[in-house]
Amino acid sequence: MSRTSVLIIDMMNTYDHPDADKLIPNAAEIVDPLARLVDEAHHRDDVDLIYVNDNYGDFSAEFTDIVDSALGGARPDLVKPIVPQPGSRLMTKVRHSAFYATPLAYLLRQLQPERVVLTGEVTEQCILYTALDAYVRHFQVVVPPDAVAHIDDGLGEAALKMMEQNMSAELIPAADCLN
Repeated sequence: MSRTSVLIIDMMNTYDHPDADKLIPNAAEIVDPLARLVDEAHHRDDVDLIYVNDNYGDFSAEFTDIVDSALGGARPDLVKPIVPQPGSRLMTKVRHSAFYATPLAYLLRQLQPERVVLTGEVTEQCILYTALDAYVRHFQVVVPPDAVAHIDDGLGEAALKMMEQNMSAELIPAADCLN
């Protein structure tokens, strides 16, 4: 059993969508702290790293196809530092929450983590909805504000506040998530 499960949500992104120009500067700010967290998680036996990514409507896509598209997209520099290593746990999703129509709840029940760390994109959308779904499933939720990217500053801040106040999420820096 692991002490912590770290979710990397929707970071395999081509940045070729209507909100990309607003998301890119915020994603650029989180790549380094997130990459350090991912690297540390890979070297720890008490941490499970789980990538959950939107399939962007392509129901024939394997996770490797999504990674390849992201690496060939507008900002591969935002993808390369956090590309899943061989043996990583990978799953695709079709909607905002990483739990919706995925085997994530089942996997977490098997792993039995004490807490679930949510990282990635987008704070006011997929991170928020995943936090709610984790909370209603009785997981302790941790969100590192320096490892989640938003599109809208105000909505991103409001989402963090909602997760903290309404879902008892712990908001701590990425560097402290595995302590």
